[in-house]
Amino acid sequence: METVGELAPSLRILLGPGPSAVHPRVLKALSTPLVGHLDPEFLRIMEETKDLLRAVFQTKNALTFPISGTGSAGMEACFVNLLEPGDEAVIGVNGVFGTRMKDVVERCGATPVVMEAEWGRVFTPDQVREALSRCRRPKLVALVHAETSTGAWQPLDEMASIIHNAGALFMVDAVTSLGGCPVQIDAWGIDACYSGTQKCLSCPPGLSPVTFNQSALDVLRKRKSKVQSWYLDVSMIEKYWGEERVYHHTAPISMNYALREALRLVQEEGLTARFHRHQRNHEALAAGLAAMGMALAAQEGHRLWTLNSVTIPANADDAAVRRQLLEEYNIEIGAGLGPLRGKVWRIGLMGESSTRSNVLLVLSALEDILRKQGHRCTPGAGVSASQQVYSAG
Repeated sequence: METVGELAPSLRILLGPGPSAVHPRVLKALSTPLVGHLDPEFLRIMEETKDLLRAVFQTKNALTFPISGTGSAGMEACFVNLLEPGDEAVIGVNGVFGTRMKDVVERCGATPVVMEAEWGRVFTPDQVREALSRCRRPKLVALVHAETSTGAWQPLDEMASIIHNAGALFMVDAVTSLGGCPVQIDAWGIDACYSGTQKCLSCPPGLSPVTFNQSALDVLRKRKSKVQSWYLDVSMIEKYWGEERVYHHTAPISMNYALREALRLVQEEGLTARFHRHQRNHEALAAGLAAMGMALAAQEGHRLWTLNSVTIPANADDAAVRRQLLEEYNIEIGAGLGPLRGKVWRIGLMGESSTRSNVLLVLSALEDILRKQGHRCTPGAGVSASQQVYSAG
């Protein structure tokens, strides 16, 4: 076997759908010496992390902690703990991650009642009512707050009363919104929610923050069958993250260090200021793209600040543009998925990646590449329009 060289990945400007850039303090936390997962010092770190997570989720839920796994593990944890074979679950499918929800529900032995919308559009309260009317006894309704595949931002504030009146739980995917857009678990009546560390929290991928309220816990504790997954069984995991401190699995110590530091950065910036930063950078990017003759693909009025789905100009070579951005400018953006493949680019402005300099850089780079491919736009128009947004405050 040949000698393997030193690890030296390129320093990319991460403007895709995730992961986002990571602050040097978070990288430093990753290199902190290990202690045991039951060491008193680590138990204190766990408690601090839970408190910081409650703040960003805007909840008082006692059971709020990071699942050992990526956002998909958080998704699966919520479903396998709350659903049993034969249960009905209303699933909003308007992109890749609603489609994945449906798959997980089926793997639980439950019945998905699918509520569909065009990719890039959001669901209305009336659509939720109609889907619930097709159920005999709905167990839960699951919606994606920030659909990473389309850039659509789902309103949630009117949904809980409809769902709870039907006797169901309200579950939310906040993977691409937590820490970048308001996520108000208690105020919106959300019973269970999951996210990921690598998006707006700007921590490496590997943990999935979750939160369960008392209604969700009551459902979990009244189960008639064992949770499908031993590893994701919250009834056992909560004994480790709660007061009992019963060993379940060896927690990823370094990742928990990193998450704690990333959450400290969120706390220092403040949620209101952080949301304003993401909004302003999104608006500046959108203005710049419009000045260059490009539009955002998601439903108007429901476009994410954190993930911008951009319609590809008719004369542009999708793959060639993305390749040139990476090779010539060191910028990563994302391709379209599913029916949007080849039709959109996904530009992420999440966490540490959501900066004025990144917005101006990607606009300038796109103009340079697209003009060489024959796309007509006034030189400097994108950057100029973006700068006007910043000048306006």
